[in-house]
Amino acid sequence: MNHKLKNGLELTGIYGFLLVMFIIILYPLLWTFGLSLNPGSSLYGADIIPDNWSFKHYIWLFTNPDSDYLIWYKNTLIVATATSIGSTIFVSLVAYAFSRYRFFGRKYGIYTFLLLQMFPVLMAMVAIYILLNLVGLLDTLWGLILVYIGGSIPMNAFLVKGYFDTIPRELDESAKMDGAGHFRILFTIMLPLAKPILAVVALFNFMAPFMDFILPRIILRSPENFTLALGLYNFVNAQFANNFTRFAAGSILIAIPIALVFLMLQRYLISGLTSGATKG
Repeated sequence: MNHKLKNGLELTGIYGFLLVMFIIILYPLLWTFGLSLNPGSSLYGADIIPDNWSFKHYIWLFTNPDSDYLIWYKNTLIVATATSIGSTIFVSLVAYAFSRYRFFGRKYGIYTFLLLQMFPVLMAMVAIYILLNLVGLLDTLWGLILVYIGGSIPMNAFLVKGYFDTIPRELDESAKMDGAGHFRILFTIMLPLAKPILAVVALFNFMAPFMDFILPRIILRSPENFTLALGLYNFVNAQFANNFTRFAAGSILIAIPIALVFLMLQRYLISGLTSGATKG
């Protein structure tokens, strides 16, 4: 009886903790969604569920000639998609090289990857600005994409390398005996087995351009090149502009592509968790 009571108390504590975390996460989302339905523009005095709610702010974002929301959305999707694909490709190549090859400077290269993660990104902003200005990529989406891809390599390559290290080398040797080259081994053996960690890399790098504000703020200058984070900021920061409800409507819509990509990659994430549990 004492054992059952102890297990019951533990389950109650776990579910209670999960419930508190769920409320903490869900409340801001509900409050933002309710704010987006408020027909006014003020941040204060708005109920979570407004009485006279409407979708006027969502309609304005997509139909008003003065709204550049669709342009910002398109720019962000371009940057996010290119960053996700590019990062996954380059991270896979770098991680494969560090996992399977033995070359001069390999150990110091891994240490460098770890060391780069210790410094905040803000330290490199001035250097990034000057470099992009020198190569003519300042105020361009391609400049932003290249910075995102380059910045994602150190940490992600270290993670993917660790996953590659768990794949038996006997598979490589068997493929080499059958005449397979390095690239064939990578694309036919390593990458299919590493889908779970690659899905994580792709998802996180897809999410980054939707959430980041500082880097686009430094690189982009023209309104037609703005990403969503930078464009929505103008709703509450531009002169004579404090439209928080319109800002909330635009923010809610950011979750749609991220949720779709997560659903597309979900089976790989789940398979990675279940295979890890089985191997353990």
